[in-house]
Amino acid sequence: MRWKKSILLIGLPFVVILVLSGSLQPEPVVAAVPEAIEPAPEDQLPTQRESDMMTTAASGKSAIQDTGSEDAFDKWSLWTGESTQLRGANVHQWRVYPELVGIEEIGPGPVGPPLTQGDFDRLAAMGANYVNFSVPGVYTIRPPYKLDLGVLENMDALLEMAANAHLYAVISFRTGPGRTEFTFFWDEVGDWFDESYLNDSVWGDQAAQDAWVEMWRVTAEHYRDNPIVVGYDLMVEPNANEVGTHVLYDNLDIWDPQEFLDQFGGTLYDWGQLYPRISDAIREVDIETPIIIGGMGYSAVNWLPYVVPTGDPRTVYAVHQYMPHVYTHQSPDAPYSYPGNYDLDWDGLDDEFNRAWLDNWLATVDAFKAEYGVPVVVNEFGGSRWDPDLARFMDDEMSLFEARGLNYAFWEWSSSWEPFVSDVDAFNIRHGPDPDTHVDVETSALLEVIRKYWELNTVRP
Repeated sequence: MRWKKSILLIGLPFVVILVLSGSLQPEPVVAAVPEAIEPAPEDQLPTQRESDMMTTAASGKSAIQDTGSEDAFDKWSLWTGESTQLRGANVHQWRVYPELVGIEEIGPGPVGPPLTQGDFDRLAAMGANYVNFSVPGVYTIRPPYKLDLGVLENMDALLEMAANAHLYAVISFRTGPGRTEFTFFWDEVGDWFDESYLNDSVWGDQAAQDAWVEMWRVTAEHYRDNPIVVGYDLMVEPNANEVGTHVLYDNLDIWDPQEFLDQFGGTLYDWGQLYPRISDAIREVDIETPIIIGGMGYSAVNWLPYVVPTGDPRTVYAVHQYMPHVYTHQSPDAPYSYPGNYDLDWDGLDDEFNRAWLDNWLATVDAFKAEYGVPVVVNEFGGSRWDPDLARFMDDEMSLFEARGLNYAFWEWSSSWEPFVSDVDAFNIRHGPDPDTHVDVETSALLEVIRKYWELNTVRP
């Protein structure tokens, strides 16, 4: 869900630091749909280096190549079966906007904060075998839409470090043609960025959607032979139901899935007409790597039943589980505990919040799996590190994932880059439950719970 991405918690002094990034200078969104992408001026045509990289992408080569073993490992086997096989965490990077946050805070770009081999080694040392890269897409955000060489090279470097740490990886694109990182915290416009940074035109621009399709085709060509890449997550948290094509001027704010589909099903607002096109494009160049598709509504569990499977036999369907939001995203002085009794669904009535509530909430996943015979992944879940009894909440939640045989990745495994890691750490589990602590702690109840489950991992690349 969108709130966690900004890590905005009312009254916290570090909120302004959470500036996310983009290497391109933003411009105001134009909601009108262009008839075609205009040819790029000569000074915007690819350089020879970019052309060489595009040629490499088209050839299917990547930073890490398959070993050529006759007994090739089937990536799909990690997503099927009765038991959980992938347990890990999200790593999150954004495009760098140095005019908003200096490079000393977020790194020199083109994306940040920087990650090191040590970050991945520590993740693996705790027992994780899987990293979900929640990162910018490899195409530019504004037209003419084309390969962004710096972002692609960063992705290559991330995968090389993950491979060195013996971690499987899923590539999840947060942004791309017609979509910026600011979609996840648009309600902070005017605080530390102006409206020119907002861009959700992908939900009304055929050219931008066509470019998303091509971006994934190029990505799949580039990484299809990479042995650690075990999934392509097509878009992180599709959200046209809220933001429309421009959250200030075309805000839809529809949270009932059926209401949304009744009004906008089959239009450009509808993610359901775009993801099959992306899936088909990937399969034209890569028939092996699993595809991952989450639903509209920020991929919340209650939107999963409205995802129509594509029919591709190697596709996993995804949910992001942050409910109840009042608990998982509370400020340090909020009173919500686990278990507890308070309003969880904004209906004005108190609800009993406990393991049984979580089990019932996840029954939607059970029904979807049973109806379609497809695997489901929880590739985001978690809570603010100071949430009362968060260790018990996570223990119950992960045990329920395990009982269902779901792979899962919590939010998030933070970069060690200073000063960013000390300032933006609401979801940094390594900093412990005390909101005034901004350095790694030796251990905590939450760290021990996570380690308990990660130690169940038995497969690694």
